[in-house]
Amino acid sequence: MKSAAEQTADTTPRYLSGFGNHFATEALPGALPEGRNSPQRCAYGLYAEQFSGTAFTAPRHANRRSWLYRIRPAASHGEFRKLRAGRLETRFDEVDPSPNRLRWSAPPLPRAPTDFIDGLATVGGNGSPDANTGCAIHWYVANRSMRGRFFYDADGELLIVPQSGRLRIATELGLLEVAPLEIAVIPRGLRFRVELPDAGARGYICENFGAPFRLPDLGPIGSNGLANPRDFLTPVAGYEDRKGRFELVAKFAGALWAAPIDHSPLDVVAWHGNNAPYKYELTRFNTMGSVSFDHPDPSIFLVLQSVSDTAGVDNVDFVIFPPRWLSMRDTFRPPWFHRNVASEFMGLIEGVYDAKAEGFEPGGASLHNCMSGHGPDAATFEKAILADTSKPAYVGKTMAFMFETRALIRPTRHALKSPLLQADYDAAWRGLKSHFTPSAPVARGRGRAK
Repeated sequence: MKSAAEQTADTTPRYLSGFGNHFATEALPGALPEGRNSPQRCAYGLYAEQFSGTAFTAPRHANRRSWLYRIRPAASHGEFRKLRAGRLETRFDEVDPSPNRLRWSAPPLPRAPTDFIDGLATVGGNGSPDANTGCAIHWYVANRSMRGRFFYDADGELLIVPQSGRLRIATELGLLEVAPLEIAVIPRGLRFRVELPDAGARGYICENFGAPFRLPDLGPIGSNGLANPRDFLTPVAGYEDRKGRFELVAKFAGALWAAPIDHSPLDVVAWHGNNAPYKYELTRFNTMGSVSFDHPDPSIFLVLQSVSDTAGVDNVDFVIFPPRWLSMRDTFRPPWFHRNVASEFMGLIEGVYDAKAEGFEPGGASLHNCMSGHGPDAATFEKAILADTSKPAYVGKTMAFMFETRALIRPTRHALKSPLLQADYDAAWRGLKSHFTPSAPVARGRGRAK
């Protein structure tokens, strides 16, 4: 039998299909008990442990929990000590927010050896893990795998959006491999290690303090469309039985803590339940759009949502803008100018975003807070009002995304002092000129294509 280190290095990830399913998987035959969750003696001398993602009494349709059968219980580790947080923050009251629109260039890969934990930097956020509401938004940059250390986030669920470089995420419940144009979601509190198959990696993270992400209801769209449940993949069970001197790093109440641990915590031999990590390939999103006139609201591009206590107003939305056909006639086809009650953090994975011709680069980001006017830049506007809309146009190689929240996204001190912050983002709209001609009215739309 291969050692745990060999298993991690060269095992091809295997997955179970479906979103929110109650999965059952075992790495050794008979490791899962039958007919009960916590037998007096578990097979192979394993420990039974429940891993809860919601309150015990949450309604069945919203309840998240899994039963794990592991070599040692999660309680087996030393005392935690507080670490210096570096650029990772969860307090969003150190800087007064402003209505200014902000944009950052892409962060470079580090020169010094930096793993996933050390490469985290907080851009902004709202709410708090104490109140179970809001989110934090981070960049990650790394150039080496996590060595001898493991991580879990007690504050929130992690939505990881790679932009450059692959990640192999070895978790308690199995192995995920994610590349750019894919996402991974790690449940609150799940322990994992991040390895880099490539020379470096960079991307974005939404740390969700609120209700776990779910698929949105489709309403009048019907039973199909947007992200299909079958395309979400959860890893099969895979364990490490490895002893040594390791470090378990926890994010708790906004701070980083570390405890010694004498074994790999990724020692779950079998598990069943629905509180588990998963991945999704963004190119499988079934995009919906207008086939007559007008550009639809961006909510039509919703992949995942964290619902709030107010119906129709989410704690966090994850929205993407993938390749798609635009066929609306006599219509301004790029996203329109708007002011929104929600706050929007946008990133670009690849290509060009169709509302910004310049300055918004892959790996970069922008922040448009509540009621801050924004929309296409001057060059995009001038091109769009002269475009021939009698024929469909294909928006090709592109993938932008948005973390949208109901509360202000308060940037951190680090983000506002970063040299990546572009000094004159307002210039994107400075070239918008008046086209007002009161003596020559423009033909109005007639409700049908000519």
